[in-house]
Amino acid sequence: MALETRSTRLAVLIDADNASAKIASRLFEEIAKIGEASVRRIYGDFSGQRLKPWADILAQHAIIPYQQFAYTAGKNASDIALVIDAMDLLHSGRFDGFCLVSSDSDFTRLASRIREQGVDVYGFGERKTPESFRQACRRFIYTENLLLPETPVVGTEAAKSVRPLQSPSAAIPLIQKALSQIEGEEGWVGLGLLGQRLSSIATDFDPPTYGYRKLSDLVRKTGAFEVVQPETGGLRVRPIVQEVKAPGKKQPRKQGVVGRKSSS
Repeated sequence: MALETRSTRLAVLIDADNASAKIASRLFEEIAKIGEASVRRIYGDFSGQRLKPWADILAQHAIIPYQQFAYTAGKNASDIALVIDAMDLLHSGRFDGFCLVSSDSDFTRLASRIREQGVDVYGFGERKTPESFRQACRRFIYTENLLLPETPVVGTEAAKSVRPLQSPSAAIPLIQKALSQIEGEEGWVGLGLLGQRLSSIATDFDPPTYGYRKLSDLVRKTGAFEVVQPETGGLRVRPIVQEVKAPGKKQPRKQGVVGRKSSS
């Protein structure tokens, strides 16, 4: 009998002072794509009303609260408690990754230290999160994207279902950079490989940021790239090459990957 493959074991640590309770459901849905949230802890002062939205949903998501009374103004005991617990969990050797939910740059060193140990860190925070923390994570997901509607718009742009944080055209330089770093036959690069390289270049890259659920739809919308579906294999992408015709000469037909333009 084949042994069952163990899921990636994750420790989810939430800074309640810097994360909205509105993201809870989508947060754990996103984390489930990465692995199993074996530990779910949240840190804050739950004695007042400010964190009541979190207190109301803790049981629903099996989150264990760690109460930190704010005895002194301006001192964040919650951050210290989170960091201490994170180091204890790290040295237990039981986890494959950590999910740090906060927009606070104070966790930059924590994320870096965990990764120095060879353990992945996935950050979740608002767009205002300082770049230092975002770059310290293997991947960073904007929580604004977690609040976007699920139902796609019906029509020719059915995949577009959200109000983008940035214009699709803003993604062109990043996609061009990723493509330039990959060797492809006649410039064609597999969509999956492109996605991997984009995540390596920019830890916070996410198609919903530009208004699209899927990378393929974002690439098409920019208008700067060709997307084809070969007879075998997945979608392929390359920059659109502007051909200049010489006067009085008939240009040869441009050769590409044998396949058909994808309409999916």
